[in-house]
This record gives sequence, C-alpha cells and structure tokens, in this order.
Amino acid sequence: MTDFINAQVAQIRETVGDRKVLLALSGGVDSSVCAALLAKAIPGQIYAIFVDHGFMRLNEADEIENIFSKHDLNFIRVNAAARFLKGVTGITDPEQKRKIIGAEFIRVFEEEAKKLGKVPFLAQGTIYPDIAESGEKHLVKSHHNVGGLPENLDFESLIEPLSTLYKPQVREVGHLLGLPADLVNRQPFPGPGLAVRVIGEITAEKLDTLRLADAIFRQVLESELSELPSQYFAVLTDTHSVGIKGTTRTFDPVIALRAVKTADFMRCESVRIPYEILETVVSRITNEIPAVSRVVFDITPKPSATVEWL
Repeated sequence: MTDFINAQVAQIRETVGDRKVLLALSGGVDSSVCAALLAKAIPGQIYAIFVDHGFMRLNEADEIENIFSKHDLNFIRVNAAARFLKGVTGITDPEQKRKIIGAEFIRVFEEEAKKLGKVPFLAQGTIYPDIAESGEKHLVKSHHNVGGLPENLDFESLIEPLSTLYKPQVREVGHLLGLPADLVNRQPFPGPGLAVRVIGEITAEKLDTLRLADAIFRQVLESELSELPSQYFAVLTDTHSVGIKGTTRTFDPVIALRAVKTADFMRCESVRIPYEILETVVSRITNEIPAVSRVVFDITPKPSATVEWL
C-alpha cells in the first residue's frame, strides 16, 4: 500500500496545486484516513470540518480533536450538541430521528463552509463498497456521514482518494500514515451515533447513561478478549424494570448489549462471549451507573434482526 499512498499523494498535489480542500470529517475510519492522506499530500491546505452533534461515544469527540489538531490541516470542530438535541426533543420514531439529524448536519456544514469563502474542492472518505452499493457515483452520496451533504454546494471537483479500496485496505493505509491503532481499527458506528441507540425520546441524561454503559462494555471486551467482535455496543431500551439499589426498590431502564461477528454485515452471528466476562460487564454497569439495575444480552442473528436496534 506504500505505492498506493505515493500515487495518491502525487495525484492530489497535481489536482489541487496550491488551492484549498474542504473535508467533512466524521471521525470514522474512512474520513480519518482520507484526512491523514490529504495532510500528507497538501499540508496546510485542508479545512477539516468535524460537526460534533453530541451523539458520539464517551470522550470520542475530544479524542478526534486531539488526533487531528496535531495534523497539518485546519481542523474545525463545531460544537452543535445542544442544537441537535433540541431538534430531536420529543421525537421517538427512529426514521424521523435520522431525518432530523441528517437535515441539521447539512445546515451546520453549509453554515461553516460559507464562513470559509470559496473552496474549490470537496474531499470525501468514499471507499469502493460505497460506490458499489449506490449503483452509480454521485457528486455527494446520500449515505455520506450523517445524512448526505447537499448536492448544490459549489465545488469545482470532488476528491475521493480511497474510492478503489475496501475497508481492510483503508485500515492498512491508516496504519502506514501513522494514525492511532484504536482509530484505524475502530468498529462501525452509525452516522446519527447514539441517537439511534437510545430507544424512544432522547434526553441528555439518557445519552450520558448510555455513553457510560457502552464504554464499560467496550472496555471489558477489549481487555478480556483476544479476538474482538465485528461490532459490539450497548443500547438504552425504553423498557423499565424493577430492581434493587442497596435497600431501595427502583424502576429503571434496561440496558441491552449486542456483539456480532460478520464478514460483510449482510449476515451476522451473535458472538458467544464467556459468561464470566458478561458477569463483569453487568456488575460494573449496575454498580457504576445509578440509573441502571438490569442488563440483558441480545443473541439474535441477522437475519432475523438487524445489527442495530433502530
């Protein structure tokens, strides 16, 4: 992949020259590797806009800023958590949540892009499966980031340096470019983030509860398993259950845990996590999070279930 990197660096330099490039940085593997490749090719000429919608995992937004603020690019973090949360307040339908978050993402990105003036190039972390799944190569595909960037943004050209690669190759490029292993090997994460892992209405308190439960689950698996699942996460359900905290009777929401293995995410199997590891996870969640007194483990394959609950 060293030859690939060198070829892309040369092509980017030839295409861009001394002009500027705008990159929508989601913090996922593809856009992060794209950012690192651009920084190597045209240092200082990239505006990387990271829209923090407030639905990231525990400390994830800060980690993304810490990584990319050290690269030779103009990293712009837009702290829009309150704005996004207000937009989904009272909304329980998952598709409506996605549409609201997607539309808000577009508005925020447009606002930030306009502040920069004329930027001739838009860069995306598009990879080959994105193109294959869309059927044709659009200027900006609707699957990109949260809800798809607007087609009427005024750019001279689109730069997609990873568009011939599959995910394992993208990860290899990321390693060669010096990105942290925990970023390059990061598991898939939905564009709307934890907003589609909170069942029912979203509140700041529910997000905080889910962030901590999810972090505990990931920490335990990553420290105890030699081979990690393809995807593993927690869900805050809208089912409440009677529990006991000390000598007090409680009625708290149930946390569901999900871990799957797959080659292509078209079909998935539940991962058989050793019972003692699950016991550790449950013990930590129920002891460290006052708002949770019951945890369940989802063993449903895909099909009949999807990977995500929503």
